[in-house]
Amino acid sequence: MKGLRTVIVAFVLACAAVGSPASAVTPSWSALPVPAAVPPVTVSDLAARGPGEAWATGYEHAADGLRPMSYRWDGTAWSRDTTFPGAGEPGWLGKVQFVGEETWIFHNRAGAGEILRRSAAGWSAVPLPTTLWTYQDFAAVPGAAWVVGEDETGLKVLHYDGSGWTTQSTPEGVLYLMGVTARTAGDVWAWADTSTGPAVLRSDGVKWRDAKVPLPPDSNVHTILVEPSGRVTIGGSQYVDGAARTYLMTWNGHAWRTTHPPLGDTYTEGMVRGPDGALWLPVRSDRAFQSKYARVDGLRTSFSYGPERANAIDVKPRALAACGPSLLSFGTVEIYGSKPNLMSERLGG
Repeated sequence: MKGLRTVIVAFVLACAAVGSPASAVTPSWSALPVPAAVPPVTVSDLAARGPGEAWATGYEHAADGLRPMSYRWDGTAWSRDTTFPGAGEPGWLGKVQFVGEETWIFHNRAGAGEILRRSAAGWSAVPLPTTLWTYQDFAAVPGAAWVVGEDETGLKVLHYDGSGWTTQSTPEGVLYLMGVTARTAGDVWAWADTSTGPAVLRSDGVKWRDAKVPLPPDSNVHTILVEPSGRVTIGGSQYVDGAARTYLMTWNGHAWRTTHPPLGDTYTEGMVRGPDGALWLPVRSDRAFQSKYARVDGLRTSFSYGPERANAIDVKPRALAACGPSLLSFGTVEIYGSKPNLMSERLGG
C-alpha cells in the first residue's frame, strides 16, 4: 500500500510539473542577422501580418542625405527591399499598415508625401494632395487613411477614402496632433497638444471630438494602442516632483484604469500586445551589450534581456511586433568603434 501511495504521489507531482506554467521552459531572445545599411541609421516602424511577413522601415544616412530603407521578414530571414518607387531618391519611410491583402507605408519622397501600396502586382504610390512642412503620423484601415502634420497655415488632417483626399477639421483649441491610429474607418484616435494641455481625440471617420479621457495631471501621451476588440491602451509620462514616470491607461469599454508599472521614464511608443496577451515594450537597458524588454501583465511587470553582443556599447530595439507565436524587435546596435547599424531579435520560435 505504501509503495502504491508513493507511485501515485510521484505521478501527481510529475503531472503538476508538466502542466505548471512556472515550470515550463521560458523562451529566450535570439539575434537575427540584418543586411547592413549606411550608418548611422534610424528605424521608424515595425509591423507584422503573421509569422511569415513583417516589414521594418526607416532611413539611412547616405553621403548626400537621407535615403529610405525597407526590410522584409519572410519567416526565416530579413532582406532589404529596394523595389518601391523612389527607393534611390532622398527621403524616408514611416509607419507600416496592413490594409486587406496590401501593405501600406508612408513615404516622404524628397519632401513630398505619398502612401506606398504593395499588392500581389507590386508597388504603387498614392500622392498626397499637398506638400506639408511636417508629416507627423499616418494611419490606414480598409476604406480609409489619415496623414497628420503641418503646413504654413498650421495643423493639417488629410483623409483618404479610397478615391480621393479631403481635409478634416479638429476641435477648437487643438494646436498640434502628435499621432493618429485607427481600429476601423469609423473609429479613429489621435493624441494632441491643445491650448489647455494634452488631450485625446476620437473620430467617427468624419468629425473629430475631444474623447474626454481623464489623463493624469502634468502628463503627456506617447502612443495609443487600439486593438480589434475595442480595448484601448494609452502610454505616456507623468511628471511628479520634476521627474517623469511612465503611466498606462486602459479602456475596457466602460471605464479607464490607470497604472504606474515600474518602468522609470520609458518612452512607450514601441508598446505592442504580445502573442501571450501581455503588453511588451523595449526599455532602456542597464547593460550596454544587451537589449532589455519589459512585459506588463496587469499589475505584474517582468523583464528580459536580449542576447549578449560582443563589443556592443549601445543596443537599442526601437520597435516590436507580434509575429505569429513570437515577438520580433527591430532597432540599432552600436559596436565599439563604429556607428549605429541595424539589429533584430526574436523571442520564441
